[in-house]
Amino acid sequence: MATSTGPASGLAERYAGALYELADEAKNLDQVADDLRGLKALLADSADFRRLVRSPVIKRDEQERAVAAVSAQAGCQPITGNFLRLVARNRRLFALGDMIEAFLSILASRRGEVKARVTAARYLSDDQIARLETALRNVAGAKVSLEIFIDQSLLGGLVVQLGSRMYDSSLRTKLQRLQSAMKGVQ
Repeated sequence: MATSTGPASGLAERYAGALYELADEAKNLDQVADDLRGLKALLADSADFRRLVRSPVIKRDEQERAVAAVSAQAGCQPITGNFLRLVARNRRLFALGDMIEAFLSILASRRGEVKARVTAARYLSDDQIARLETALRNVAGAKVSLEIFIDQSLLGGLVVQLGSRMYDSSLRTKLQRLQSAMKGVQ
């Protein structure tokens, strides 16, 4: 379920499974998933938050207070806040990113959704996203949950990972193929 392998992935799946069960009992799955997506974005965007999560030097009680403050500031559900404090108390914050991925994978799997990772050269409009979802739903034969990333080095086009399949229609890749083909012509 989680994308990484090794000791952290089993740990992440256990914590994510427990959080899923709690959120499901409270009928709060969508709100907790939204909280986790926000925390995932915070992990990607904030060096300070990454340092807090990954540093073994920061004391347990300091980490717990800090994640409590972050969750309160972000407007997280009480279940999410309690989960973060528990993870900090147990000195498992280093696996938070994997826990988030595992939770979102469990949620998608139980809803019959297929996760698609889309990398684009620029931000997509709502219409483009809707058309992409429709096309991917037709290919996958199931509801598709999009995770969109921006990588300007693609120059144009998209790279889509749908399950184990990869579709690369980026301009960068097309130019690389053309360059390789031209080397053979010389």
